Amino acid sequence: MDVFSDLIRGVRAHGSLFGSSTLSPPWALHFVDGAPLTLCTVLAGAGWIVPEGRPPEPLRARETIVVRGPATFTFVDEIGTRAEPVAYGEHCAAPEEGGTRHRRGWHDHGGDDGASRGATTLIVGAYPVRGEISRRLLDALPVVLRADTGGTADAVLDHLAAEVALDTPGQQVVLDRLLDWMLVCTLREWFDRPGGEPPAWWAAQRDPVVGDALRLLHAEPAAPWTVTGLAERTGVSRSTLAKRFADLVGEPPLTYLTRWRMTLAADLLVERRAATVADIARAVGYSDPFGFSAAFKRVRGSNPSEFRRTSATVSAAAEGSGQARTR
Repeated sequence: MDVFSDLIRGVRAHGSLFGSSTLSPPWALHFVDGAPLTLCTVLAGAGWIVPEGRPPEPLRARETIVVRGPATFTFVDEIGTRAEPVAYGEHCAAPEEGGTRHRRGWHDHGGDDGASRGATTLIVGAYPVRGEISRRLLDALPVVLRADTGGTADAVLDHLAAEVALDTPGQQVVLDRLLDWMLVCTLREWFDRPGGEPPAWWAAQRDPVVGDALRLLHAEPAAPWTVTGLAERTGVSRSTLAKRFADLVGEPPLTYLTRWRMTLAADLLVERRAATVADIARAVGYSDPFGFSAAFKRVRGSNPSEFRRTSATVSAAAEGSGQARTR
């Protein structure tokens, strides 16, 4: 398990989170959900992404932009368009819900008429980000992320274009998985862009020593790791591992492990409501729940029980806000 795979595992397209729109100017789609990540790619035509409080970004054919929430954004045919904004989100994408030209990924049989020639076809996926694990990925991303054309994502675009033009059983599943593939390709190429400043863990994965150490820590986070034991598994001396890890990751191996364990624990506290603090402690490698609680408070700023209560309150408030937006 590499770091990137671990962080992105909670980011998945599913069902109505996919949308495809064929648009003839003027248009203005207001993405109202404020999703943690929204991927927008144009198969044909062009438009502008206008993030809330940020400069507009042009989006041309076969280009992709990822917008990080919670701020909303608009997709328009041109800056200063005369079109009235149409609210576009997870809960208003189906024709029976008022979004006739904004759909969840089925073929629009009206798309071949004369009025649609020269129209813009937008593919969009709004991604929920579940838990603290994937939030570490979000922290490494800007508000607007542009992927250059000509990379590995181009092949995915070809598959997307072919699938959107069909009405076949299982289409939604195929589109969801293609969108996930597209997001992974887009993020990898953005992290690897010339002159970029990727997070320390991204570059460290490529190091033959530190990369192996990170994979071990992520594969076996509850193991009783020591720097000596980790060095033995990676085939170097203790001092070599300690220095290379700190130089590339920015902190010592066991400090990194503690923060990662507390991230895992935070998600387990929310997901496993029936589990005790001692249960969670054992799951992330602590035999002593008091030692675990002290480490959790040191890293997260509150003890495990307080974190669990606060998370439940925040989750309930967010759910109510989402329902209000939908109405």
